[in-house]
Amino acid sequence: MRVLVTGGAGFIGSHTAEALLRRGHRVRALDSLEPRIHPRRDRGFLPPQAELVRGDVRRKDDWIRALDGIDAVIHLAAYQDYLPDFSTFFHVNAVGTALLFEVVVERRLPVRKVLVASSQAVYGEGTYRCALHGVVAPPPRAEAQLRCRDWEVRCPRCGAPVTPVACPEDQPAPHNQYAISKYVEELLALNLGRRYGIPTVALRYSIVQGPRQSLANAYSGACRVFALALALGRPPLVYEDGAQLRDYINIEDVVRATLLVLDDPRADDQVFNVGAGRAWTVLELYRAVARAVGSTVPPRVEGAYRFGDTRHIVSDVSRLAALGWVPRHAIEKSAADYVAWLRTQAIDGDVLDHAEQRMAELQVVRRGEG
Repeated sequence: MRVLVTGGAGFIGSHTAEALLRRGHRVRALDSLEPRIHPRRDRGFLPPQAELVRGDVRRKDDWIRALDGIDAVIHLAAYQDYLPDFSTFFHVNAVGTALLFEVVVERRLPVRKVLVASSQAVYGEGTYRCALHGVVAPPPRAEAQLRCRDWEVRCPRCGAPVTPVACPEDQPAPHNQYAISKYVEELLALNLGRRYGIPTVALRYSIVQGPRQSLANAYSGACRVFALALALGRPPLVYEDGAQLRDYINIEDVVRATLLVLDDPRADDQVFNVGAGRAWTVLELYRAVARAVGSTVPPRVEGAYRFGDTRHIVSDVSRLAALGWVPRHAIEKSAADYVAWLRTQAIDGDVLDHAEQRMAELQVVRRGEG
């Protein structure tokens, strides 16, 4: 089978391309080689056996070139950031996906399956259980609450403490530009796929960890930021109090899930969570990275926060498990693999400084009082 992987030169895309090649598929990648991620503008991490089409998912002509002769599409190209360039999220994530289906339908291309990468971010603040009111979906935490360093989520009905529970696929509640753009992407893909008879699957990836997360982008990605700082002997900044729960999933588990739904017709026209099925605190991830680096530098826990961040989030992966998939790896492997890869790379400490300064200037990162 000939498979198009968009974003194929990047982190998830290159690992996916390698796995497809190992299985005997022919791989073509469509990638813009965005300089913020690929500063050298070369093939990125794309394996040499894969064909590269340099282009942008926002341009129809580039889709036309990339889709020629393709049997299946794994659409991973996306825009994710914490900066307030809101329209870019929709131009890349939503319009790009609409153009994919537009070209396939207009040209009557024999594409047999489409996978789109969505995100756990579509669950917004996540799902919680209140002792009095049962399962609730709280709104984002208010700025006034965060300014007081009052981090925990409360029941939206009674104000009582709540306990986080795993999010099933049927409870999306996106509330920031990235999450909304990815949910729109899902709706476009699944509905157009059904209408035109193109089997389509949306995969809501949790926080994917492992080698090849770009060192040129330090705006997000806790494992990357922690490892970069510790490798430079600096104390990394931990937002809030570090007790936030996160669903960190290893890249190898993500690739296995992606290839499973590509091959399994039972997955067609569905949405699947792809997560670890459990959560770790941010400080637990920090300690795993510190052990891998061999560092005893303590983190900076100063009451800083990213306005709009989720407090706790974990995905329910039982739907994907019903197809025979289970996650195999924990954060220790992800941290060790990333640090081992980092040691083979040139590190620029200015990237960390610039990202921290820029997010402060734009008030993406703010400081609590007291």
